[in-house]
Amino acid sequence: MTELLYQTDAYLKEFDAKITAVDLKNRTLVLDQSAFYPGGGGQPCDFGTLTVSGVSFPVSKVKKQGEDVLHFIGGESVLPALGSSVHGVLDWERRYKLMRTHTALHILCGTVFRDYGALVTGGDMEPLAGRMDFEFERMQAELVHDIEAAVNVEIVNARDLRVKILPREEAFQIPDLIRTKINLLPEGITKIRTVEIVGLDLQADGGTHVKNTSEVGKVRVTDYKSRARSTSASILRLNRFSAILFRAGKLKHEGHKVHKGETS
Repeated sequence: MTELLYQTDAYLKEFDAKITAVDLKNRTLVLDQSAFYPGGGGQPCDFGTLTVSGVSFPVSKVKKQGEDVLHFIGGESVLPALGSSVHGVLDWERRYKLMRTHTALHILCGTVFRDYGALVTGGDMEPLAGRMDFEFERMQAELVHDIEAAVNVEIVNARDLRVKILPREEAFQIPDLIRTKINLLPEGITKIRTVEIVGLDLQADGGTHVKNTSEVGKVRVTDYKSRARSTSASILRLNRFSAILFRAGKLKHEGHKVHKGETS
């Protein structure tokens, strides 16, 4: 079982852990705790490195399997032994872009639900780019402009984000906890993680987010398509980068380290 450090502190850049399982055939390592996000809910997994006794191993993929997190190791170096101590380092620049992107999509989701009552029917993201589908009768340029303006107001409002892990029964007492048209939470999950943008949005979510909406930066809707009652929207922040959605600019958070035995 891997303790999911990212669930309670998304700003961990480094951490220490022990190897609890080694799969030589698939080149995967399981750790007793990890800050690597394994992907899910539209958010891609993290990349980075694991260092053992001075040797660094690239983490090329991370995946959740049951209660374990599998860290796929790139290259051809001999894998470290079971029980070894490891030091993990995230590709922080990429992770922080994903945190900003994910929070931007929650601001969009919360704004659209508040103002129009529309549910999410799909979506995905990459660093600084994302798509979210809503159930609208139709979408017009004027409505897109209004949504974009409302989203940017909420970013400027500098709303804090709060994360809680609740028993399933308690979590489902929260009105409108599930913002997708279909409830995607498996029945077997006994604890539900919630992410709240204070005063705007509260929903079940397993991904990583910034601490305050002001960290997202200005966003812009760059495209939209309407098809059979579903509208797809994309968002963008302008600056010198050339990604599809919105740019990191000079916004930056240093994150911090956690070592074995510490609490975040």
